[in-house]
Amino acid sequence: MITMQKILVATDFSECSEIALTYGRAIARQFNACLRVMHVVETSAAEAFQVGGYVTAIPAVQAELESSQGARLDALVSDDDRRHLAAGTVLVMFQPPAQAVVEYAAREQVDLIVVGTHGRRGLAHMVMGSVAERIVRTAPCPVLTVHHPEREFVTTEPTASTTST
Repeated sequence: MITMQKILVATDFSECSEIALTYGRAIARQFNACLRVMHVVETSAAEAFQVGGYVTAIPAVQAELESSQGARLDALVSDDDRRHLAAGTVLVMFQPPAQAVVEYAAREQVDLIVVGTHGRRGLAHMVMGSVAERIVRTAPCPVLTVHHPEREFVTTEPTASTTST
């Protein structure tokens, strides 16, 4: 028997991440699990604002990033998600995304990580790497990767089996 109590969806606000959130919600509902949606503000996002190598030298910039990214993250989680899935958000500042996701999953004993993947290949993959791939390799739990577009098996419409009872 498979049981899941905690599901983590990692988002970078891309279309792939939106689909991953759809999957995470559906799985959380199926297993009556708690849902967390996480966004990591990458170190590279802060590097544009560095002064003498210290991002913390500009507290206003950090505060603005936290505020804007936090609001964007909070907007992904609906009142229905909060009510029925005990959903919440996690914002992590200035860490490598894969590392932050894996560390959170281990610390919070997450049962499943759901993450979108952009499906880069060749030189783009070699140069940019893959956050999803690093999560899969190092996660302390199963990881569902969602590549969009692909055959979707999560629908927003109730199925005949769930409505006929």
